[in-house]
Parts: sequence; structure tokens; C-alpha cells
Amino acid sequence: MVISISAPEVVRATSKVQPKRAFQTALNRLPIYQRQRDAHMRFRLPIAVLALTAMTACGGFSSRLNPFKWFKRSAPAPVVSVETPADPRPLVANVLSMQIESYPGGAIVRATGLPPTQGYWSAELIPQPVDENGTLVLEFHVFPPAGATAVVNQQSREITVAYNLSDIRLQEINQIVVQGASNARASRR
Repeated sequence: MVISISAPEVVRATSKVQPKRAFQTALNRLPIYQRQRDAHMRFRLPIAVLALTAMTACGGFSSRLNPFKWFKRSAPAPVVSVETPADPRPLVANVLSMQIESYPGGAIVRATGLPPTQGYWSAELIPQPVDENGTLVLEFHVFPPAGATAVVNQQSREITVAYNLSDIRLQEINQIVVQGASNARASRR
């Protein structure tokens, strides 16, 4: 069975594909009420910005709400000696290991210590000032337990702490030492 279509039917079929007057600007325009509302917005925004700018100038430098007047200019002051209290925590008994792991922007010093018994807590690596040779000493401090505790295996007594060093701080450091009560571990560049 063969279906034949004549030329006028093809023209009629293709003419229904596109609406009349397609892509003409008059049909694509917004309705009049929508155009008027958009025109008002174009004028309201600059007027609001100008009004807010004028309002901020009203206070000037005499207003107490002006953040530039909250603090006065700096003046010389006498030097006060600040004493840092000694750390009440004792040094860990043994420093077992120390690793320095670098990352973009600095390095992390990780140390593992072994106290004599269980129950030691609040461990921290306390930095000392860098000496003239570029050696940074980190003291491994830890609080002892409140009461008497048992001595079990070594793995249960190990304490691991870390200390972060930035790239800026690392520029002046050639050697890092983690100090315990009976030994120390060092790593050099």
C-alpha cells in the first residue's frame, strides 16, 4: 500500500509548524503594565542608593556611632615585664618516637611519650625560644594522675601529642628536639 501526498497538503502541514508572525518583536514584548513596573524599578534603585549615601554622611566624625572614633590614637606606654609562669606539669618520663610530617603551609611534629604509669593526661609540646643555632626545643609536658594507678603494658601507657609549625616559623629552624625527663629525640634538616 502506497500513500501519496500532494504538494498543497505538504505546504499546509508545514505551515502549521510555526505560528503566524513568528520572531516579531511586537509579539515578544512585555505587556504594558509589566514595562511600567520595570521602569519604576530602574528609577527607585539609584534614588535609594543616593538616599543611603546621604544618610551616612549625616553622622560625620562627630557621631559616637562612627567606628573610626571608637579608639583613640596610640600613645607610648611604659614597658611591662611579663613573667610566664612555669608549667606545673612534669616532663614525660621517656620520649619513644618523634616524626615530622610536612604539609602545604608547614609541618606537624608528632611525638609519643611513655609515662611511668597509667592515668597521665593533658599532654602538650611546649615550645622554647629558638636558639642562635636554629634549634627549637619542644618540652613534652603531661599531668600526672590524681591517685595511685597500676602499671600495665607499655601500649596502654603511650601518649601521643602533636605541634603545628608554619612555613614562616620553619624558615628559622634547622633542628627540632622533643625533650622528656630522661631522654630527647631530635630531627635535623
